[in-house]
Amino acid sequence: MTAAHEFWVFAAVLAVAAAVALLGNLLRQPLIVAFIAVGILVGPVGLGLVSHDGVIELLAQTGIAMLLFMVGLRLDLHLIRTTGPVALATGIGQVVFTSVIGYGIALGLGMDSVTALYVAVALTFSSTIIIVKLLSDKRELDQLHGRIAVGFLIVQDIVVVLVMIALTSFGGSSTEAMPERVALTVGTGAGLLLGLALLSRFVLPWLLYYIARSQELLVIFGVAYAVSVAAVTEWLGFSLEVGAFLAGMSLASTTYRDALGARLVSLRDFLLLFFFIQLGAQLEFADATRQLFEAVVLSLFVLVGNPIIVVLIMRLMGYPVRIGFLSGLSVAQISEFSLILAALGLSLGHITSTTLSLVTVVGLITIGISTYLILYSKQLYDRVKRWLEPLDRIGRTRRLPADQVGRADVILYGLGRMGRSTAHRIAEAGFDVLAVDYDPQRVARSIHPRVTTVYGSAEDVEFLEALPLATTPMVISAIPSSNVDLVLLHALQHHEYAGTVVLSTLTRRDAERLRAAGADMVVEPYERGADTIVDLVREHADGDRSDRSEHSDRSESSDRAEHADRSERPGGPGPETGPDTGAGSGHAPT
Repeated sequence: MTAAHEFWVFAAVLAVAAAVALLGNLLRQPLIVAFIAVGILVGPVGLGLVSHDGVIELLAQTGIAMLLFMVGLRLDLHLIRTTGPVALATGIGQVVFTSVIGYGIALGLGMDSVTALYVAVALTFSSTIIIVKLLSDKRELDQLHGRIAVGFLIVQDIVVVLVMIALTSFGGSSTEAMPERVALTVGTGAGLLLGLALLSRFVLPWLLYYIARSQELLVIFGVAYAVSVAAVTEWLGFSLEVGAFLAGMSLASTTYRDALGARLVSLRDFLLLFFFIQLGAQLEFADATRQLFEAVVLSLFVLVGNPIIVVLIMRLMGYPVRIGFLSGLSVAQISEFSLILAALGLSLGHITSTTLSLVTVVGLITIGISTYLILYSKQLYDRVKRWLEPLDRIGRTRRLPADQVGRADVILYGLGRMGRSTAHRIAEAGFDVLAVDYDPQRVARSIHPRVTTVYGSAEDVEFLEALPLATTPMVISAIPSSNVDLVLLHALQHHEYAGTVVLSTLTRRDAERLRAAGADMVVEPYERGADTIVDLVREHADGDRSDRSEHSDRSESSDRAEHADRSERPGGPGPETGPDTGAGSGHAPT
Protein backbone atom coordinates (compact mmCIF):
# COMPACT_ATOMS: atom_id res chain seq x y z
CA MET A 1 0.00 0.00 0.00
CA THR A 2 1.47 3.35 -1.08
CA ALA A 3 1.69 6.35 1.20
CA ALA A 4 -0.90 8.21 -0.88
CA HIS A 5 -3.34 5.29 -0.62
CA GLU A 6 -2.78 5.05 3.15
CA PHE A 7 -3.58 8.74 3.48
CA TRP A 8 -6.82 8.34 1.52
CA VAL A 9 -7.81 5.37 3.69
CA PHE A 10 -7.02 7.38 6.82
CA ALA A 11 -9.10 10.30 5.54
CA ALA A 12 -12.00 7.96 4.72
CA VAL A 13 -11.91 6.48 8.23
CA LEU A 14 -12.01 9.95 9.80
CA ALA A 15 -14.87 11.00 7.52
CA VAL A 16 -16.91 7.92 8.48
CA ALA A 17 -16.09 8.56 12.16
CA ALA A 18 -17.31 12.17 11.94
CA ALA A 19 -20.55 11.14 10.20
CA VAL A 20 -21.34 8.31 12.64
CA ALA A 21 -20.40 10.48 15.64
CA LEU A 22 -22.84 13.15 14.42
CA LEU A 23 -25.58 10.54 14.12
CA GLY A 24 -24.76 9.21 17.59
CA ASN A 25 -24.91 12.72 19.01
CA LEU A 26 -28.37 13.21 17.50
CA LEU A 27 -29.44 9.94 19.15
CA ARG A 28 -27.83 11.13 22.45
CA GLN A 29 -25.41 8.22 22.45
CA PRO A 30 -21.87 8.39 23.90
CA LEU A 31 -19.06 8.54 21.38
CA ILE A 32 -17.77 5.15 22.53
CA VAL A 33 -20.77 3.44 20.93
CA ALA A 34 -20.39 5.52 17.76
CA PHE A 35 -16.67 4.78 17.43
CA ILE A 36 -17.10 1.02 17.90
CA ALA A 37 -19.78 1.20 15.20
CA VAL A 38 -17.23 3.00 13.00
CA GLY A 39 -14.80 0.12 13.55
CA ILE A 40 -17.48 -2.34 12.42
CA LEU A 41 -18.23 -0.22 9.33
CA VAL A 42 -14.62 0.23 8.21
CA GLY A 43 -13.45 -3.21 9.37
CA PRO A 44 -13.23 -6.49 7.47
CA VAL A 45 -16.98 -7.19 7.76
CA GLY A 46 -17.85 -3.70 6.47
CA LEU A 47 -16.03 -1.52 3.97
CA GLY A 48 -12.75 -3.36 4.49
CA LEU A 49 -10.74 -0.17 4.97
CA VAL A 50 -9.09 -1.33 8.19
CA SER A 51 -7.79 -4.76 9.08
CA HIS A 52 -4.99 -5.43 11.55
CA ASP A 53 -3.21 -2.24 10.58
CA GLY A 54 0.01 -1.29 12.36
CA VAL A 55 -0.73 2.44 12.21
CA ILE A 56 -4.21 2.05 13.73
CA GLU A 57 -2.78 -0.23 16.43
CA LEU A 58 -0.04 2.29 17.28
CA LEU A 59 -2.55 5.13 17.53
CA ALA A 60 -4.82 2.91 19.63
CA GLN A 61 -2.01 2.12 22.09
CA THR A 62 -1.12 5.80 22.33
CA GLY A 63 -4.78 6.59 23.01
CA ILE A 64 -4.90 4.07 25.86
CA ALA A 65 -1.71 5.54 27.29
CA MET A 66 -3.18 9.05 27.17
CA LEU A 67 -6.40 7.85 28.82
CA LEU A 68 -4.52 6.30 31.74
CA PHE A 69 -2.23 9.32 31.93
CA MET A 70 -5.27 11.60 32.29
CA VAL A 71 -6.78 9.33 34.96
CA GLY A 72 -3.58 9.56 37.00
CA LEU A 73 -3.26 13.29 36.36
CA ARG A 74 -6.79 14.04 37.56
CA LEU A 75 -7.05 11.45 40.30
CA ASP A 76 -9.09 13.37 42.89
CA LEU A 77 -8.67 11.63 46.23
CA HIS A 78 -10.18 14.71 47.90
CA LEU A 79 -13.53 13.88 46.28
CA ILE A 80 -13.44 10.40 47.83
CA ARG A 81 -12.73 11.95 51.23
CA THR A 82 -15.55 14.49 50.89
CA THR A 83 -18.12 11.84 49.96
CA GLY A 84 -16.98 9.87 53.00
CA PRO A 85 -17.21 6.14 53.62
CA VAL A 86 -20.12 5.72 51.19
CA ALA A 87 -17.87 6.20 48.13
CA LEU A 88 -15.29 3.71 49.38
CA ALA A 89 -17.83 1.16 50.62
CA THR A 90 -19.99 1.36 47.50
CA GLY A 91 -17.03 1.33 45.11
CA ILE A 92 -15.30 -1.67 46.65
CA GLY A 93 -18.54 -3.46 47.60
CA GLN A 94 -19.97 -3.21 44.09
CA VAL A 95 -16.72 -4.50 42.54
CA VAL A 96 -16.63 -7.48 44.93
CA PHE A 97 -20.30 -8.48 44.65
CA THR A 98 -20.49 -7.95 40.88
CA SER A 99 -17.32 -10.01 40.40
CA VAL A 100 -18.58 -12.90 42.55
CA ILE A 101 -22.09 -12.99 41.08
CA GLY A 102 -20.81 -12.37 37.55
CA TYR A 103 -18.29 -15.20 37.93
CA GLY A 104 -21.09 -17.57 38.90
CA ILE A 105 -23.21 -16.46 35.92
CA ALA A 106 -20.26 -16.87 33.53
CA LEU A 107 -19.55 -20.38 34.83
CA GLY A 108 -23.25 -21.17 34.44
CA LEU A 109 -23.01 -20.08 30.79
CA GLY A 110 -20.33 -22.72 30.21
CA MET A 111 -17.14 -20.64 30.34
CA ASP A 112 -13.90 -21.97 31.78
CA SER A 113 -12.65 -20.50 35.04
CA VAL A 114 -10.09 -18.05 33.58
CA THR A 115 -12.48 -16.72 30.93
CA ALA A 116 -15.27 -16.47 33.51
CA LEU A 117 -12.98 -14.48 35.82
CA TYR A 118 -12.05 -12.02 33.07
CA VAL A 119 -15.68 -11.57 32.04
CA ALA A 120 -16.82 -11.13 35.66
CA VAL A 121 -14.18 -8.49 36.40
CA ALA A 122 -14.95 -6.69 33.13
CA LEU A 123 -18.59 -6.39 34.23
CA THR A 124 -17.66 -4.51 37.41
CA PHE A 125 -16.21 -1.31 35.96
CA SER A 126 -18.23 1.67 34.74
CA SER A 127 -17.18 4.62 32.61
CA THR A 128 -16.23 7.70 34.61
CA ILE A 129 -15.96 9.73 31.40
CA ILE A 130 -19.50 8.90 30.25
CA ILE A 131 -21.12 9.32 33.67
CA VAL A 132 -19.46 12.67 34.40
CA LYS A 133 -20.53 13.94 30.96
CA LEU A 134 -24.16 12.82 31.42
CA LEU A 135 -24.46 14.14 34.99
CA SER A 136 -22.83 17.41 33.96
CA ASP A 137 -25.32 17.83 31.11
CA LYS A 138 -28.16 17.23 33.59
CA ARG A 139 -26.54 19.59 36.15
CA GLU A 140 -26.53 16.82 38.75
CA LEU A 141 -22.80 16.60 39.51
CA ASP A 142 -23.21 18.68 42.68
CA GLN A 143 -26.28 16.79 43.86
CA LEU A 144 -25.84 14.07 46.46
CA HIS A 145 -26.27 11.10 44.11
CA GLY A 146 -23.92 12.73 41.58
CA ARG A 147 -21.14 13.28 44.12
CA ILE A 148 -21.48 9.74 45.45
CA ALA A 149 -21.47 8.26 41.94
CA VAL A 150 -18.32 10.11 40.90
CA GLY A 151 -16.68 9.15 44.21
CA PHE A 152 -17.16 5.42 43.80
CA LEU A 153 -16.28 5.58 40.08
CA ILE A 154 -12.89 7.00 41.08
CA VAL A 155 -12.51 4.05 43.47
CA GLN A 156 -13.27 1.76 40.51
CA ASP A 157 -10.59 3.49 38.42
CA ILE A 158 -8.01 2.80 41.14
CA VAL A 159 -9.10 -0.85 41.39
CA VAL A 160 -8.86 -1.45 37.63
CA VAL A 161 -5.33 -0.03 37.55
CA LEU A 162 -4.34 -2.36 40.40
CA VAL A 163 -5.88 -5.29 38.50
CA MET A 164 -3.88 -4.42 35.37
CA ILE A 165 -0.69 -4.16 37.43
CA ALA A 166 -1.33 -7.63 38.85
CA LEU A 167 -2.11 -9.11 35.43
CA THR A 168 0.94 -7.71 33.67
CA SER A 169 3.21 -8.57 36.61
CA PHE A 170 2.13 -12.14 37.31
CA GLY A 171 -0.15 -13.08 34.44
CA GLY A 172 2.51 -14.74 32.34
CA SER A 173 4.40 -16.48 35.17
CA SER A 174 4.44 -20.19 35.79
CA THR A 175 3.49 -21.48 39.22
CA GLU A 176 7.00 -22.80 39.86
CA ALA A 177 8.65 -19.44 39.25
CA MET A 178 6.06 -17.43 41.16
CA PRO A 179 8.13 -16.62 44.32
CA GLU A 180 11.05 -15.35 42.25
CA ARG A 181 8.68 -13.46 39.97
CA VAL A 182 6.96 -11.80 42.95
CA ALA A 183 10.28 -10.72 44.44
CA LEU A 184 11.51 -9.35 41.11
CA THR A 185 8.24 -7.52 40.45
CA VAL A 186 8.13 -5.97 43.92
CA GLY A 187 11.75 -4.83 43.65
CA THR A 188 11.32 -3.43 40.15
CA GLY A 189 8.06 -1.73 41.09
CA ALA A 190 9.60 -0.17 44.20
CA GLY A 191 12.50 1.17 42.15
CA LEU A 192 10.12 2.58 39.55
CA LEU A 193 7.98 4.30 42.19
CA LEU A 194 11.06 5.70 43.92
CA GLY A 195 12.40 7.08 40.65
CA LEU A 196 9.09 8.75 39.79
CA ALA A 197 8.78 10.13 43.33
CA LEU A 198 12.24 11.73 43.07
CA LEU A 199 11.34 13.15 39.66
CA SER A 200 8.09 14.54 41.03
CA ARG A 201 9.80 16.06 44.05
CA PHE A 202 13.02 17.53 42.67
CA VAL A 203 12.99 17.65 38.85
CA LEU A 204 9.48 18.08 37.44
CA PRO A 205 8.47 21.27 39.36
CA TRP A 206 11.66 23.03 38.26
CA LEU A 207 11.36 21.75 34.68
CA LEU A 208 7.68 22.62 34.35
CA TYR A 209 8.33 26.15 35.62
CA TYR A 210 10.25 26.86 32.41
CA ILE A 211 8.23 24.64 30.08
CA ALA A 212 4.89 26.15 31.12
CA ARG A 213 5.92 29.52 29.68
CA SER A 214 4.94 28.07 26.30
CA GLN A 215 1.55 26.33 26.13
CA GLU A 216 2.55 24.42 23.00
CA LEU A 217 5.71 23.15 24.69
CA LEU A 218 3.68 22.12 27.75
CA VAL A 219 1.42 19.92 25.60
CA ILE A 220 4.36 18.34 23.77
CA PHE A 221 6.13 17.66 27.06
CA GLY A 222 3.00 16.06 28.55
CA VAL A 223 2.58 13.66 25.64
CA ALA A 224 6.30 12.85 25.50
CA TYR A 225 6.49 12.26 29.25
CA ALA A 226 3.41 10.01 29.31
CA VAL A 227 4.55 7.89 26.36
CA SER A 228 8.17 7.70 27.58
CA VAL A 229 7.26 6.51 31.08
CA ALA A 230 4.82 4.02 29.53
CA ALA A 231 7.58 2.68 27.28
CA VAL A 232 10.00 2.35 30.22
CA THR A 233 7.48 0.47 32.38
CA GLU A 234 6.69 -1.89 29.49
CA TRP A 235 10.42 -2.56 29.12
CA LEU A 236 10.58 -3.28 32.86
CA GLY A 237 7.88 -5.94 32.51
CA PHE A 238 4.79 -3.94 33.41
CA SER A 239 2.17 -2.74 30.94
CA LEU A 240 2.24 0.61 29.17
CA GLU A 241 -1.15 1.37 30.80
CA VAL A 242 0.42 1.17 34.25
CA GLY A 243 3.31 3.39 33.21
CA ALA A 244 1.03 6.04 31.75
CA PHE A 245 -1.08 6.04 34.92
CA LEU A 246 1.99 6.46 37.13
CA ALA A 247 3.26 9.24 34.87
CA GLY A 248 0.01 11.10 35.40
CA MET A 249 0.15 10.58 39.15
CA SER A 250 3.69 11.99 39.29
CA LEU A 251 2.38 15.24 37.78
CA ALA A 252 -0.85 15.35 39.79
CA SER A 253 0.72 17.27 42.67
CA THR A 254 2.11 20.05 40.46
CA THR A 255 0.37 23.37 39.93
CA TYR A 256 0.26 22.76 36.19
CA ARG A 257 -1.91 19.63 36.19
CA ASP A 258 -5.18 21.43 35.40
CA ALA A 259 -3.67 23.43 32.55
CA LEU A 260 -2.02 20.32 31.12
CA GLY A 261 -5.12 18.19 31.53
CA ALA A 262 -7.39 20.74 29.85
CA ARG A 263 -5.15 20.86 26.79
CA LEU A 264 -4.76 17.10 26.45
CA VAL A 265 -8.47 16.17 26.60
CA SER A 266 -9.07 16.68 22.88
CA LEU A 267 -5.92 14.77 21.93
CA ARG A 268 -6.92 11.90 24.23
CA ASP A 269 -10.39 11.69 22.70
CA PHE A 270 -8.95 11.75 19.17
CA LEU A 271 -6.47 8.96 19.89
CA LEU A 272 -9.06 6.85 21.74
CA LEU A 273 -11.10 6.91 18.55
CA PHE A 274 -8.60 4.46 17.05
CA PHE A 275 -8.77 2.08 20.02
CA PHE A 276 -12.53 1.76 19.65
CA ILE A 277 -12.21 1.50 15.86
CA GLN A 278 -9.72 -1.31 16.38
CA LEU A 279 -12.16 -3.05 18.74
CA GLY A 280 -14.98 -2.74 16.24
CA ALA A 281 -12.76 -3.99 13.42
CA GLN A 282 -11.79 -7.05 15.50
CA LEU A 283 -15.41 -7.88 16.32
CA GLU A 284 -16.22 -11.32 14.92
CA PHE A 285 -19.86 -11.33 13.89
CA ALA A 286 -19.96 -15.11 13.72
CA ASP A 287 -18.82 -15.30 17.36
CA ALA A 288 -21.14 -12.44 18.36
CA THR A 289 -24.13 -14.20 16.80
CA ARG A 290 -23.33 -17.50 18.51
CA GLN A 291 -22.87 -15.69 21.84
CA LEU A 292 -25.91 -13.45 21.56
CA PHE A 293 -27.72 -15.28 24.36
CA GLU A 294 -24.70 -14.95 26.67
CA ALA A 295 -24.36 -11.26 25.77
CA VAL A 296 -28.02 -10.58 26.59
CA VAL A 297 -27.82 -12.42 29.93
CA LEU A 298 -24.66 -10.58 30.99
CA SER A 299 -26.08 -7.25 29.80
CA LEU A 300 -29.24 -7.76 31.86
CA PHE A 301 -27.10 -8.48 34.91
CA VAL A 302 -25.16 -5.23 34.38
CA LEU A 303 -28.27 -3.14 33.62
CA VAL A 304 -30.36 -4.50 36.51
CA GLY A 305 -28.05 -6.28 38.93
CA ASN A 306 -25.36 -3.62 39.34
CA PRO A 307 -27.81 -0.83 40.31
CA ILE A 308 -29.56 -3.14 42.79
CA ILE A 309 -26.20 -3.98 44.40
CA VAL A 310 -25.48 -0.26 44.83
CA VAL A 311 -28.99 0.39 46.22
CA LEU A 312 -28.57 -2.37 48.81
CA ILE A 313 -25.12 -1.18 49.93
CA MET A 314 -26.25 2.43 50.25
CA ARG A 315 -29.47 1.37 51.99
CA LEU A 316 -27.44 -0.48 54.62
CA MET A 317 -25.51 2.78 55.15
CA GLY A 318 -28.73 4.69 55.83
CA TYR A 319 -29.31 6.34 52.46
CA PRO A 320 -32.83 6.37 50.99
CA VAL A 321 -33.68 4.05 48.12
CA ARG A 322 -34.14 6.97 45.74
CA ILE A 323 -30.56 8.22 46.21
CA GLY A 324 -29.23 4.68 45.90
CA PHE A 325 -31.21 4.13 42.71
CA LEU A 326 -30.04 7.36 41.06
CA SER A 327 -26.44 6.62 42.06
CA GLY A 328 -26.75 2.97 41.03
CA LEU A 329 -27.75 3.76 37.46
CA SER A 330 -24.22 5.07 36.94
CA VAL A 331 -22.91 1.47 37.11
CA ALA A 332 -25.49 0.11 34.66
CA GLN A 333 -22.88 -0.16 31.91
CA ILE A 334 -19.36 -1.44 31.43
CA SER A 335 -16.59 0.99 30.65
CA GLU A 336 -13.70 1.58 28.31
CA PHE A 337 -11.54 0.01 31.03
CA SER A 338 -13.54 -3.22 30.69
CA LEU A 339 -12.63 -3.30 27.00
CA ILE A 340 -8.99 -2.44 27.73
CA LEU A 341 -8.87 -5.20 30.36
CA ALA A 342 -10.28 -7.75 27.90
CA ALA A 343 -7.80 -6.62 25.22
CA LEU A 344 -4.99 -7.01 27.77
CA GLY A 345 -6.17 -10.54 28.55
CA LEU A 346 -6.11 -11.35 24.84
CA SER A 347 -2.55 -10.03 24.47
CA LEU A 348 -1.45 -12.14 27.47
CA GLY A 349 -3.03 -15.24 25.95
CA HIS A 350 -5.50 -15.68 28.82
CA ILE A 351 -8.65 -15.32 26.70
CA THR A 352 -9.55 -15.66 23.04
CA SER A 353 -10.83 -13.14 20.52
CA THR A 354 -14.26 -14.72 20.99
CA THR A 355 -14.33 -13.52 24.60
CA LEU A 356 -13.15 -10.06 23.55
CA SER A 357 -16.03 -9.94 21.04
CA LEU A 358 -18.47 -10.96 23.79
CA VAL A 359 -17.28 -8.19 26.13
CA THR A 360 -17.44 -5.68 23.27
CA VAL A 361 -21.06 -6.62 22.47
CA VAL A 362 -21.98 -6.33 26.16
CA GLY A 363 -20.36 -2.90 26.14
CA LEU A 364 -22.38 -1.80 23.11
CA ILE A 365 -25.65 -2.99 24.67
CA THR A 366 -25.12 -1.64 28.18
CA ILE A 367 -23.60 1.71 27.23
CA GLY A 368 -26.32 2.34 24.67
CA ILE A 369 -29.23 1.49 26.99
CA SER A 370 -27.82 2.96 30.21
CA THR A 371 -27.38 6.35 28.54
CA TYR A 372 -31.15 6.69 28.28
CA LEU A 373 -31.64 5.24 31.77
CA ILE A 374 -29.43 7.97 33.23
CA LEU A 375 -30.92 10.76 31.10
CA TYR A 376 -34.44 9.85 32.30
CA SER A 377 -33.44 8.51 35.72
CA LYS A 378 -36.00 10.44 37.79
CA GLN A 379 -38.90 9.54 35.51
CA LEU A 380 -37.74 5.92 35.61
CA TYR A 381 -37.64 5.98 39.42
CA ASP A 382 -41.21 7.26 39.57
CA ARG A 383 -42.28 4.23 37.49
CA VAL A 384 -40.40 1.56 39.45
CA LYS A 385 -40.45 2.96 43.00
CA ARG A 386 -43.40 0.80 44.07
CA TRP A 387 -41.24 -2.29 43.41
CA LEU A 388 -38.32 -0.73 45.28
CA GLU A 389 -40.31 0.23 48.39
CA PRO A 390 -39.69 -3.15 50.13
CA LEU A 391 -35.98 -2.25 50.17
CA ASP A 392 -36.82 0.56 52.61
CA ARG A 393 -37.18 -2.10 55.30
CA ILE A 394 -33.49 -2.92 54.92
CA GLY A 395 -31.19 -0.92 57.16
CA ARG A 396 -32.33 2.05 59.19
CA THR A 397 -32.97 5.57 58.02
CA ARG A 398 -31.66 8.13 60.47
CA ARG A 399 -34.59 10.37 61.37
CA LEU A 400 -36.05 11.70 64.61
CA PRO A 401 -39.55 10.83 65.78
CA ALA A 402 -42.00 13.69 66.28
CA ASP A 403 -41.72 13.72 70.07
CA GLN A 404 -37.94 14.30 69.82
CA VAL A 405 -38.04 17.10 67.26
CA GLY A 406 -39.36 19.77 69.60
CA ARG A 407 -40.54 23.25 68.77
CA ALA A 408 -39.25 25.32 65.84
CA ASP A 409 -39.89 28.77 64.43
CA VAL A 410 -38.87 27.67 60.94
CA ILE A 411 -38.64 24.32 59.17
CA LEU A 412 -35.92 24.52 56.52
CA TYR A 413 -35.44 21.93 53.76
CA GLY A 414 -32.01 21.63 52.17
CA LEU A 415 -28.58 22.11 53.74
CA GLY A 416 -26.55 22.97 50.66
CA ARG A 417 -24.59 26.20 50.36
CA MET A 418 -27.71 28.37 50.36
CA GLY A 419 -29.50 26.28 52.99
CA ARG A 420 -26.64 26.31 55.51
CA SER A 421 -26.20 30.07 55.16
CA THR A 422 -29.95 30.61 55.54
CA ALA A 423 -30.15 28.40 58.63
CA HIS A 424 -27.20 30.16 60.23
CA ARG A 425 -28.59 33.65 59.54
CA ILE A 426 -32.05 32.77 60.89
CA ALA A 427 -30.51 31.25 64.02
CA GLU A 428 -28.33 34.33 64.57
CA ALA A 429 -31.49 36.43 64.38
CA GLY A 430 -32.77 34.54 67.43
CA PHE A 431 -35.11 31.96 65.87
CA ASP A 432 -35.10 28.18 66.28
CA VAL A 433 -34.59 26.25 63.04
CA LEU A 434 -35.42 22.63 62.24
CA ALA A 435 -33.28 21.78 59.19
CA VAL A 436 -34.03 18.72 57.03
CA ASP A 437 -31.64 17.10 54.52
CA TYR A 438 -31.21 13.65 52.99
CA ASP A 439 -27.38 13.73 53.13
CA PRO A 440 -26.26 12.09 56.41
CA GLN A 441 -22.97 13.99 56.32
CA ARG A 442 -24.71 17.36 56.13
CA VAL A 443 -27.05 16.35 58.93
CA ALA A 444 -24.09 15.38 61.11
CA ARG A 445 -22.38 18.78 60.76
CA SER A 446 -23.06 21.38 63.44
CA ILE A 447 -24.37 24.73 62.19
CA HIS A 448 -25.58 26.72 65.22
CA PRO A 449 -26.90 25.87 68.72
CA ARG A 450 -30.37 27.00 67.63
CA VAL A 451 -30.37 24.76 64.53
CA THR A 452 -31.58 21.16 64.90
CA THR A 453 -30.76 18.94 61.91
CA VAL A 454 -32.77 15.82 61.03
CA TYR A 455 -32.49 13.27 58.27
CA GLY A 456 -35.31 13.33 55.74
CA SER A 457 -36.34 14.11 52.19
CA ALA A 458 -38.56 16.83 50.77
CA GLU A 459 -40.08 14.19 48.49
CA ASP A 460 -40.96 11.87 51.39
CA VAL A 461 -44.61 12.76 51.96
CA GLU A 462 -44.96 10.52 55.02
CA PHE A 463 -42.00 12.23 56.69
CA LEU A 464 -44.10 15.39 57.14
CA GLU A 465 -46.11 13.58 59.80
CA ALA A 466 -42.98 13.52 61.99
CA LEU A 467 -42.57 17.32 61.82
CA PRO A 468 -44.24 19.89 64.12
CA LEU A 469 -46.21 21.54 61.32
CA ALA A 470 -49.07 22.59 63.60
CA THR A 471 -46.79 24.79 65.75
CA THR A 472 -44.33 26.02 63.09
CA PRO A 473 -45.36 29.26 61.34
CA MET A 474 -43.05 28.96 58.33
CA VAL A 475 -41.62 26.26 56.03
CA ILE A 476 -38.73 27.23 53.76
CA SER A 477 -37.21 25.18 50.95
CA ALA A 478 -33.62 26.03 49.95
CA ILE A 479 -33.65 23.29 47.31
CA PRO A 480 -33.42 24.98 43.88
CA SER A 481 -35.45 22.29 42.11
CA SER A 482 -38.98 23.18 41.06
CA ASN A 483 -40.00 19.51 40.80
CA VAL A 484 -38.93 18.79 44.39
CA ASP A 485 -40.52 22.03 45.60
CA LEU A 486 -43.81 21.14 43.90
CA VAL A 487 -43.88 17.75 45.64
CA LEU A 488 -43.23 19.44 49.00
CA LEU A 489 -45.84 22.15 48.34
CA HIS A 490 -48.54 19.66 47.37
CA ALA A 491 -47.73 17.54 50.43
CA LEU A 492 -48.05 20.57 52.72
CA GLN A 493 -51.35 21.48 51.08
CA HIS A 494 -52.53 17.89 51.56
CA HIS A 495 -51.71 18.20 55.28
CA GLU A 496 -53.63 21.52 55.32
CA TYR A 497 -50.60 23.43 56.53
CA ALA A 498 -51.74 26.94 57.52
CA GLY A 499 -48.35 28.66 57.78
CA THR A 500 -46.23 30.49 55.22
CA VAL A 501 -44.48 28.45 52.52
CA VAL A 502 -41.31 29.94 51.01
CA LEU A 503 -39.71 28.13 48.06
CA SER A 504 -36.61 28.83 45.96
CA THR A 505 -35.79 28.34 42.31
CA LEU A 506 -33.21 29.43 39.77
CA THR A 507 -35.41 30.46 36.84
CA ARG A 508 -38.26 32.93 36.45
CA ARG A 509 -40.34 30.34 34.59
CA ASP A 510 -40.13 27.91 37.52
CA ALA A 511 -40.92 30.75 39.93
CA GLU A 512 -44.15 31.44 38.06
CA ARG A 513 -45.04 27.72 38.22
CA LEU A 514 -44.51 27.65 41.98
CA ARG A 515 -46.53 30.82 42.57
CA ALA A 516 -49.35 29.44 40.43
CA ALA A 517 -49.27 26.23 42.49
CA GLY A 518 -49.87 28.22 45.69
CA ALA A 519 -46.48 29.16 47.16
CA ASP A 520 -46.70 32.22 49.42
CA MET A 521 -43.24 33.41 48.42
CA VAL A 522 -40.66 32.32 45.85
CA VAL A 523 -37.03 33.35 46.26
CA GLU A 524 -34.98 33.67 43.07
CA PRO A 525 -31.29 33.86 44.13
CA TYR A 526 -30.02 34.75 40.67
CA GLU A 527 -32.63 37.49 40.25
CA ARG A 528 -31.85 38.86 43.73
CA GLY A 529 -28.16 38.79 42.89
CA ALA A 530 -28.79 40.60 39.61
CA ASP A 531 -30.90 43.23 41.42
CA THR A 532 -28.10 43.79 43.93
CA ILE A 533 -25.55 44.24 41.14
CA VAL A 534 -27.83 46.69 39.31
CA ASP A 535 -28.26 48.69 42.54
CA LEU A 536 -24.49 48.82 42.95
CA VAL A 537 -24.07 49.96 39.35
CA ARG A 538 -26.68 52.69 39.85
CA GLU A 539 -25.12 53.79 43.13
CA HIS A 540 -21.70 53.93 41.52
CA ALA A 541 -23.07 55.78 38.47
CA ASP A 542 -24.95 58.28 40.67
CA GLY A 543 -21.79 58.83 42.66
CA ASP A 544 -19.83 59.50 39.47
CA ARG A 545 -22.49 61.92 38.24
CA SER A 546 -22.48 63.69 41.61
CA ASP A 547 -18.68 63.94 41.53
CA ARG A 548 -18.73 65.24 37.96
CA SER A 549 -21.49 67.75 38.82
CA GLU A 550 -19.61 68.93 41.90
CA HIS A 551 -16.41 69.24 39.89
CA SER A 552 -18.28 71.17 37.20
CA ASP A 553 -19.82 73.51 39.81
CA ARG A 554 -16.40 74.12 41.33
CA SER A 555 -14.95 74.87 37.90
CA GLU A 556 -17.73 77.34 37.09
CA SER A 557 -17.36 79.06 40.48
CA SER A 558 -13.62 79.30 39.95
CA ASP A 559 -14.09 80.80 36.48
CA ARG A 560 -16.59 83.37 37.81
CA ALA A 561 -14.29 84.32 40.67
CA GLU A 562 -11.35 84.75 38.32
CA HIS A 563 -13.44 86.87 35.95
CA ALA A 564 -14.62 89.09 38.82
CA ASP A 565 -11.06 89.50 40.06
CA ARG A 566 -9.89 90.69 36.68
CA SER A 567 -12.78 93.16 36.44
CA GLU A 568 -11.84 94.82 39.73
CA ARG A 569 -8.22 95.50 38.69
CA PRO A 570 -7.12 99.07 37.41
CA GLY A 571 -7.38 99.30 33.66
CA GLY A 572 -10.39 97.06 33.48
CA PRO A 573 -10.52 93.58 32.22
CA GLY A 574 -7.98 94.24 29.44
CA PRO A 575 -4.78 92.34 29.17
CA GLU A 576 -2.18 92.84 31.81
CA THR A 577 0.98 94.77 30.87
CA GLY A 578 4.37 93.36 31.49
CA PRO A 579 6.90 95.26 33.67
CA ASP A 580 9.56 95.50 30.95
CA THR A 581 7.48 96.87 28.06
CA GLY A 582 6.74 100.33 29.49
CA ALA A 583 3.23 100.07 28.15
CA GLY A 584 0.67 102.06 30.08
CA SER A 585 3.30 104.19 31.86
CA GLY A 586 2.28 107.44 30.17
CA HIS A 587 5.68 107.90 28.54
CA ALA A 588 6.36 107.39 24.87
CA PRO A 589 9.28 105.21 24.08
CA THR A 590 12.38 106.96 23.00
